[in-house]
Amino acid sequence: MAAASPKVNWQWENAVAGSAAGLATVIFSHPLDVVRTRFQVNDGQSHHLPNYKNTPQALFTIARSEGLRGLYAGFYPAVLGSTISWGLYFYFYSKAKQRYLSNRNELTPGLHLASAAEAGGLVCLITNPVWLVKTRLQLQTPGHQSRPYSGFHDALKTVVKDEGWKALYKGLVPGLYLQVTHGAIQFTAYEELRKVLVNFRSERSVLISGGAELLTTIDYATLGASSKLAAILVTYPFQVIRARLQQRPGIDGVPRYMDSWHAMKKTARLEGLRGFYKGITANLVKNLPSASLTFVVYETILNTLQLRRVKE
Repeated sequence: MAAASPKVNWQWENAVAGSAAGLATVIFSHPLDVVRTRFQVNDGQSHHLPNYKNTPQALFTIARSEGLRGLYAGFYPAVLGSTISWGLYFYFYSKAKQRYLSNRNELTPGLHLASAAEAGGLVCLITNPVWLVKTRLQLQTPGHQSRPYSGFHDALKTVVKDEGWKALYKGLVPGLYLQVTHGAIQFTAYEELRKVLVNFRSERSVLISGGAELLTTIDYATLGASSKLAAILVTYPFQVIRARLQQRPGIDGVPRYMDSWHAMKKTARLEGLRGFYKGITANLVKNLPSASLTFVVYETILNTLQLRRVKE
């Protein structure tokens, strides 16, 4: 019985560290998330969505016309979703890694990929309704024809009442692809780059007592940003498709996109490859520093919790 305790503690330490990292990330970067979402859904065919020239101009325009409230539209579901997502992600990820490690000494890149994919899929199923509400709140602009949602709970109730509970899972298919592939690529890249850096440092005898590797805050920040960049470049089209599917239907109740395939065909036909990467500048500016911050916070808190457990 006593032997199982460290494993349980380890998993919950990962969950706590992941939740704290996700919260810090959202507070830091939310205005850029609003800009990214508005760029993603603007296919040039909708008249109620504002047109922005670039990310700085979008931030300035939103701040001027909508104030701080506009820049932080959808903040509550973003905090809720990110905190839950990161907490569950790190928890499921560490649990999957422990399961795969039960009969081997080291995980291969393929098993890192499988662990991350498993965690991403589970998190997506749990949090999709939160992300749908966040997207809709972020897209509310002055002059929108439909009655605006007053907040998170009103949006949830209105979606279920007007569109049925299945509407809460709009964008689930590209969301699953996004969560599974993005997280898998990011965490696999992180683990492999981390291993390379640790080996490099080990060869230079930069070790702390007990044989654990000594990585600095800058190391964790660089690893987080590099792994995030690789994941974004590969998976960004899934974000665009998900955002477009999660838009609120028009006043006639008809959605702009019927399903993922329809959204892909329409985007490719009207906008070409560029359409699948709308808002990527805001996304990179938002996510690269955020990924650095996330992994710095995660590793710092995890190391603190582990140190406390060792002392106990």
